[in-house]
Amino acid sequence: MLPTSIKVIDKEFLQIEWSDNNVSKIKLSSLRLNCPCALCVSDREKRSDKYFPIFSVDELTLTNINVIGNYAISISWKDGHNTGIYEFGFLKKISIS
Repeated sequence: MLPTSIKVIDKEFLQIEWSDNNVSKIKLSSLRLNCPCALCVSDREKRSDKYFPIFSVDELTLTNINVIGNYAISISWKDGHNTGIYEFGFLKKISIS
């Protein structure tokens, strides 16, 4: 299953339309909180269970999305963070629809 369309909706959600005609919506805050890059994974491992993130506008604003082969997308955020590679299965897992 591959994305046929990827777009930001209402400056709050990433919407992905898939080749099987399903649609996934992911809150940008959830996407950023679950960034799979090594730095973010390490940071999450150090946090307590009571951690509650407060993101700036720049941390939740996408500047670029690139499809990587047949398995993932990379995302660049306005604050300069751009090392996360989000596999398609992972995106479906964290979606709200």
